[in-house]
Amino acid sequence: METPQQQSLNEQFEGKIGQTYKDSVPHWPVQPKAPLDAPNVVFIVLDDVGFSDLGCYGSEIHTPNIDALAGGGLRYSNFNVTAMCSPTRACLLTGRNAHSVGVGIISEWANGFPAYQGRITPKAATLAEVLGEHAYGCYASGKWHLTNLADYGAAGPHNDWPLGRGFSRWYGFHGALIDQWNPELYEDNHPFHFEPRKDYHLSTDLVDRTIGQIRDHVTSTHDRPFFSYLAFGACHWPHQVPDSYISKYRGRYDRGWDQIREERFARQKELGMVPANAEMAPRNPGVVAWEDVPEDARRLGCRLQETFAAFLEHTDAEIGRLVDHLRSTGQLDNTMIVLISDNGASPEGGALGAINMRKHMTHEQETVEAMLPRIDTIGGEYSFSHYPMGWAQVSNTPLKWYKKDTHGGGIRAPLIMHWPAGIASRGEVRTQFHHVTDVMPTVLDCIGVEAPRVYRGVDQLAMHGQSMRYTFADPSAPTVKTTQYFELLGDRAVWHEGWKAVVKHAKGADYAVDDRWELYKLNEDFTEAKDLAGQHPDKLKSLVDIWWQQAERFGVLPLDDREAERARDFLMAAKRSRYEFQPDMARIDRFMVPEISDRDYTIRAELSGLERGTEGVIFSWGSRFAGFTLYCQAGELVYEYLYSEVQGYRMSTSMPTGSAVVELDFKRTGSNAGQMVLRVDGQQKAALDLPKTWWTYSTTAGLTCGLAGVPISEAFKPPFRFNATLQRMIVEVGEGPSDDGVGKLWTVFKQQ
Repeated sequence: METPQQQSLNEQFEGKIGQTYKDSVPHWPVQPKAPLDAPNVVFIVLDDVGFSDLGCYGSEIHTPNIDALAGGGLRYSNFNVTAMCSPTRACLLTGRNAHSVGVGIISEWANGFPAYQGRITPKAATLAEVLGEHAYGCYASGKWHLTNLADYGAAGPHNDWPLGRGFSRWYGFHGALIDQWNPELYEDNHPFHFEPRKDYHLSTDLVDRTIGQIRDHVTSTHDRPFFSYLAFGACHWPHQVPDSYISKYRGRYDRGWDQIREERFARQKELGMVPANAEMAPRNPGVVAWEDVPEDARRLGCRLQETFAAFLEHTDAEIGRLVDHLRSTGQLDNTMIVLISDNGASPEGGALGAINMRKHMTHEQETVEAMLPRIDTIGGEYSFSHYPMGWAQVSNTPLKWYKKDTHGGGIRAPLIMHWPAGIASRGEVRTQFHHVTDVMPTVLDCIGVEAPRVYRGVDQLAMHGQSMRYTFADPSAPTVKTTQYFELLGDRAVWHEGWKAVVKHAKGADYAVDDRWELYKLNEDFTEAKDLAGQHPDKLKSLVDIWWQQAERFGVLPLDDREAERARDFLMAAKRSRYEFQPDMARIDRFMVPEISDRDYTIRAELSGLERGTEGVIFSWGSRFAGFTLYCQAGELVYEYLYSEVQGYRMSTSMPTGSAVVELDFKRTGSNAGQMVLRVDGQQKAALDLPKTWWTYSTTAGLTCGLAGVPISEAFKPPFRFNATLQRMIVEVGEGPSDDGVGKLWTVFKQQ
């Protein structure tokens, strides 16, 4: 009897089967082919880069390779995204609105409603899935951030990882906050233990991988185009870059953010990126005049901004390597390169910025006095830095507000399109209003492919975006778009026929009573400087009504202004009292580690084959910026707790021999404080008071057993593998002060 698979194969077979091949007729299924002269497609996604940060958009930052792409193609001055990373990426890859596909907010903040699933619905095939049906090879490198937090583990499920959504290869990371010097990475469908080489930097690595994927594709086929998705960690914090780049900018920002902002604004007008009659938006609340910033804070802030600028220039250099490879292999002319940023610049550094943003946002705020002695570490592997929000406002010149806001500073982003074979115009600016949902329809239009109505048996949502191809040849063509809504964390906006209604919602405020809508005529007011709500109440009401209609149509509701609190139900449901880990297991992601925040817990390691000279890491949890580790070295069994990169605690005992059960027993003595006791075979050997502890999800790295995944202790370098036998490690977690003891951890998610 035929199996279902054999039956299926025979149903597709159109030849003839005789007793031998001599009286049989073979049949070769026709392989799909790409449309004639179909271009390659390369998406380059920058992270937290503001509207004015690129040289070709008015910046003093040196971005010659990106500027060259703009000079050989088109820049868009009225292109909009969603104000946060995951939603923008979902729109980019599906051509549908973020809420409609289930990614109305970052993946970690899923809340169980259809708009906030933290993953793209199967009803919206990605560009990779669509192009894969037309003979394209599809490859991804870098940030994904489109997988629900529950699926980050090595066991998956992997349906929503890149390989589950149309890509053949992936090398990158799931969420944000990636350490550029010591990243925790994934390849295809698994995490792996990474050992960085000398002079390593993640941006370089990602471009190396992208070039390798393209090289392998073009050398193994002569008639199939490729789609390459390159999503940098740059320039999201931590801002980390070789010092040789930082030194180029030394002193460049001493004039302060007010003057740099004015200089950028003037260049934007010269370049035609903003209208000649545009007005600069006023300073955002919380940003003081540069002349009122104390001298030490100025010095620190300038170094942090110098590092951001260097980070972007370094990214530009890596983009240049990719473009050079395409040129050298004859691929550049017929490759459509689309470069965007996922949202506006980030204000998360606050008024002063920070050298260790994890500590700054979750443990305790860093002061200028504490940071100044470490100013020379900024940008290196001992920093996890972010600039002050005054510089973020410069990045968003000349617009209002920032990332996470639906005013211009959050949603207006650079867009560069470069395709020599298909775009005859060179170096021009396009002013038509468009949205990130319009990119995929543009690509499909240029290739000559229609989005499927059914994909692998699933009825598909209609495309929400519209092709921008009409803008390639006609700079004066009116926009084909009429309406676009925006929503993020309760902030709302709608653009309709040149007008924009927008409201900045305060968390916890009543949407109907407390929110005050603003009204702008964007065709005449590029920077949202003149609120016309009082002059045109009827117009405002009609736009607000349109927003609610759009919200119903595209599945935005229910409105939810919570941030990481949204994840509470998942985290509490996933919480267990006992975990068992094994040596050399795949890394446990930082979001999937046991929840030990402000509660009692015990870690027990069962060891054998111990000798006085035994060395290596038994386990490593977190990094030097927040973490703890148990290791053997120089005849000692050592425990270290790192509150930050400059504050830690240590205890040790002599090395046992043979077999031993080592326990670390933490007892809470107060809020975020306790005592850790080290026991060997049940006998107390050492104790350590921990007056300040961090919250679990504020660690900057995950959990490994039998080795260190990233640098954590200054006593050794990763991987420092354990050279005896770790049979297993067990973590048992008690109750905290209350069932909702995870409440304080919510602040840690605000930076994503």
